[in-house]
Amino acid sequence: MNPRAFRLVVTGGGTGGHTYPALTAVGALRSRLAAEGRSLEALWVGTAEGLEARVAPDEGIEFVSVVTGKIRRSKNPLKLASPANVRDMAQVPIGVFQARRAIERFKPDVVLATGGYVAVPAGLAARMCRVPLVLHEQTVRLGLANRKLAPSAARICVSSDSTLDLLPEAARRIAVVTGNPVRPQVLCGQADKAIEALGLAGFERRLPTVYVTGGAQGSQQINEVVAQVLPWLLGQANVVHQCGPAHEEGLRARAAGLPADLAGRYYVSGYVGAELPDVLALADVVISRSGAGTLAELTALGKPAVFVPLASAAGNEQAHNARYLQQAGAAVSLEGEVTGEQMRDALSPLLADAGLRQAMAERALAHGRPDAADRLVGEVLSAARETTAGAGPRPSR
Repeated sequence: MNPRAFRLVVTGGGTGGHTYPALTAVGALRSRLAAEGRSLEALWVGTAEGLEARVAPDEGIEFVSVVTGKIRRSKNPLKLASPANVRDMAQVPIGVFQARRAIERFKPDVVLATGGYVAVPAGLAARMCRVPLVLHEQTVRLGLANRKLAPSAARICVSSDSTLDLLPEAARRIAVVTGNPVRPQVLCGQADKAIEALGLAGFERRLPTVYVTGGAQGSQQINEVVAQVLPWLLGQANVVHQCGPAHEEGLRARAAGLPADLAGRYYVSGYVGAELPDVLALADVVISRSGAGTLAELTALGKPAVFVPLASAAGNEQAHNARYLQQAGAAVSLEGEVTGEQMRDALSPLLADAGLRQAMAERALAHGRPDAADRLVGEVLSAARETTAGAGPRPSR
């Protein structure tokens, strides 16, 4: 008779930053169990409006939705008591009830929470049901949801060593640095495939290649700053520019006046999909936002980066992420109202000096954890074993 299936509840989502690390962890756990002759049964607790509602069923993971509330943060305490906050927070008890009902029905061995507002009801329900709760934090500082759930956790898995010093003593005792799971396919790109797939015949391979991205929807700020320096930039490098579908037409129009030799070194697209791993393999320097997923991928690959943090990110987390790597000599961070001149000053030494790029790449790689998914899976399985054995949380290592 086959050993009993391992049962996992996953919660977290709303955005890709919370959803994709969880999805990657589920895949790694499934592979680990299969190698042991076991199977995985997973249930994802999320919101009907979040990215997870689409992604989980597409990956064959059972999905159940719960209601939750979103806190609209403000430095003004009075604004925290806004009608919208009060209304949303009143939804949390309902969500906890719904999540508890789902957990009692599913009877998981562990609940894995990767952040986002939806993680709060399911995390609290895990505590009520006496199911071990493993938190995963993608950013340098604990997000609001994970801060609320930390007292209920059996394990807190963080992405950076620097996070440990920011944790309260009680949380530090159960914290483990695992890194942020990176999709396996991202690590397997081939530069020549990008040249062929995107038709980059005009690229000059003796020059470095810069990959510009603002995420799936693009970044107007990054697009504008790059456009300001584009003729100069194309004199120093090839450029793959993923600009977001809404910005593609305008950037193509601006590029139409470029000299033919420079235009041949510029590839602009609203979206880069399946070719992304190959584009990343081709890139010598990346210009991007500094979300947790981006940092995990670029450090795992060892890519020098110029970050333009999203100023409106919750808790200013993108600025913290970018500063962390800048202080390590693994990236450059440009914050605030970034000008074309600042971008040019940041890129110029990197594009001119292959040795500098290599040194920055090595420092980035030193902060990368390509095995993060396996590390996180190890902590999930360990938390389940400890509960079965009646052991308490182990100390940080």
